[in-house]
Amino acid sequence: MATDNELSPHEKIGFPDAYREGKASRIFVDILHKLAPLDAENQTILDIGPGCSDLPLILIEHCKKHGHHLNLIDSAEMLAHLPDSSFISKWEAYYPACPELFEQLSGQVNAILCYSVFHYIFTESNIWRFIDHSLGLLAPGGQMLIGDIPNVSKRKRFFSSAAGIQYHRAFTGKDEVPHVQFNIAEPDQIDDAVVLAILQRARTAGCDAYVLPQSPDLPMANRREDILITKP
Repeated sequence: MATDNELSPHEKIGFPDAYREGKASRIFVDILHKLAPLDAENQTILDIGPGCSDLPLILIEHCKKHGHHLNLIDSAEMLAHLPDSSFISKWEAYYPACPELFEQLSGQVNAILCYSVFHYIFTESNIWRFIDHSLGLLAPGGQMLIGDIPNVSKRKRFFSSAAGIQYHRAFTGKDEVPHVQFNIAEPDQIDDAVVLAILQRARTAGCDAYVLPQSPDLPMANRREDILITKP
């Protein structure tokens, strides 16, 4: 998709334009409120799966302003859309299958950002390998934000509510109630059990971990949430 010139930058990363067009600055403000090292100076930053939309461009400019060293890991095709600079290191690899990155950055990263990527990791990889390896990168006081997690349990709670029904009707233009089913197995879906298990895994590894809501002005805040992990 990254090499398809008929797709917009948002479509290249899997989003319709309507979901992301003009919203990157609001998303980044929400990230800044949570990932504190980004507003410090001279930090080591890692963005896992930045893609090629407006969001990584905003992050790049922010890192330049604050004297950070920014590590970007993604496919070569995605990274080719992002600018090169002396403060940027590009890693063409499938995270966490990137031993060179771990050898160089182990225990040295102040902030890890993984935004709107975790659902792919969940279905295509091993989430515990992802979590464990990522925590090993964090410096003391470092933070990891796993952002924009689609939680099917949160989605069901929302669409079972009066606000959710109204939202659904306004979106579809139909006078109908959204179909919601509880207590069923849903393969390949992230739910409350997965989110809470990540917190427990991180805390067992000696870190603090929290589930955080997204700012209500973000495009999918009513059915997505974030996880913040901090290494004491």
